[in-house]
Amino acid sequence: MKRILAQARKELAQVRRDRLVLFLALVLPQILLALFGTALSLTVTDVPIVIQDLDQTALSRAYSDAWRQTLTFRVVELGSDSQPIDALDRGDARAAIIIPENFERDAIRGVPAEIQILVDATDANTANVLRGNAFGVTANFARSQRSGAAPAIRPETRLWYNPGRDSKRFVGPGAFAVMFALFPPLLAALALSREGEQKTILQVYASSISAHEYLIGKTVAFWLVAVAQWMIGVAVLRFMFGIWFVADPTPLLVGTVAYLFCCVAFGVMVGAAIPNQAAAIQLVQIVGFLLSFLLSGLIFPISNIPAALRWIALFVPARYYIELSRDAFVRGAGWPAMWHVPIVLSVIGLVFFAVAWKRMRRMQVSA
Repeated sequence: MKRILAQARKELAQVRRDRLVLFLALVLPQILLALFGTALSLTVTDVPIVIQDLDQTALSRAYSDAWRQTLTFRVVELGSDSQPIDALDRGDARAAIIIPENFERDAIRGVPAEIQILVDATDANTANVLRGNAFGVTANFARSQRSGAAPAIRPETRLWYNPGRDSKRFVGPGAFAVMFALFPPLLAALALSREGEQKTILQVYASSISAHEYLIGKTVAFWLVAVAQWMIGVAVLRFMFGIWFVADPTPLLVGTVAYLFCCVAFGVMVGAAIPNQAAAIQLVQIVGFLLSFLLSGLIFPISNIPAALRWIALFVPARYYIELSRDAFVRGAGWPAMWHVPIVLSVIGLVFFAVAWKRMRRMQVSA
């Protein structure tokens, strides 16, 4: 135990003395969290559209005004000699609404009046959102113009957990989890790979410290650094995004212990296997951060990932911590829904640590 504590104190002292490492450990993660939380937004607003009114009647003008009153769309003027497709080609508009001739006459007669809506589907996700909002605008307008008895069935929709549809409440906890998939393993990997690159690891081989004591000391030190990152990150979520615990925080606290251990253990495994700092950085970025960004459910559901790649998400720790963070900060289901997350994270972390220990032990024996 004394050798483990001595190793941990040595690593913490090195982190404290190096201002660049301190910046990388405590400041840069919060900058990344702030950028993620503000730059990533799933809310579609102020989308430029053009309207071509070929009917020029009171009803068609009322329908055009219905589009102008929404927050999602912003009507831009269409030149007298321009066609809607020209505005889409130039990028001046993301959608075009074409009101046909005889629009008012058909509506009065009860004949279905067809509206043509052209949507720029270059961005498929945004196009789907625009199509849904366009249907909502048209349906609300038709409902306001209809007279007579109300339909027998009238659905009333309530948005649960996030009624304001605030993207920060969705992206913030996810970015909070992905942040730890990069910085704690990066610091741990650099610490071990630096010793291998500079050959100072030979002093460890020649000392009386065992492989598991050496690795546990490293893990404890950078786990404590990760805890400091986590505490600052929670403060950023609270004061910058207005996000706080909505229910019992103990599942998140217990899961955080396991998740931070898992992230640090991954960095320890990389550093023990690759005695080169540049290669270790690339591996942490590609395997740790990129997989966490793409296969964790940060932006899109895991169920949308192709089945050939979806199985990889089972081994991505950030996937489980994102579920835990969103539950703690948005949903609030607590232990009944999240009991399995700390267990899975602990198992993955122990596998990472075991691989690092096996590698380190073999190197010590061969030395």
